[in-house]
Amino acid sequence: MVDSNEEIMDATAETIDAEATTETTAPAAENPGLSLSDIKGCVSIIDIVTKRGAFEGPELAEVGTLRNRLDSFLAAAAAAEAPAEGEAETETPA
Repeated sequence: MVDSNEEIMDATAETIDAEATTETTAPAAENPGLSLSDIKGCVSIIDIVTKRGAFEGPELAEVGTLRNRLDSFLAAAAAAEAPAEGEAETETPA
């Protein structure tokens, strides 16, 4: 039985070593970023799956909180962009 445990430990160590090598040799993604349209998509997905009944009652509070935070972020981003667009329009010569 000791031999079996040692074999399992050796196999596990080899797997961990292989995973570590894979992680260090894999190319790092260059700041994939997240756009406002991605966040809008997340809000839409939450709305759709909620309508379809994908969440159970206890999960709805957390999902709703997340959805509201994302929606608030989108509203703040839109408000921040609105003055910038308004300034650009007033600065053009008539």
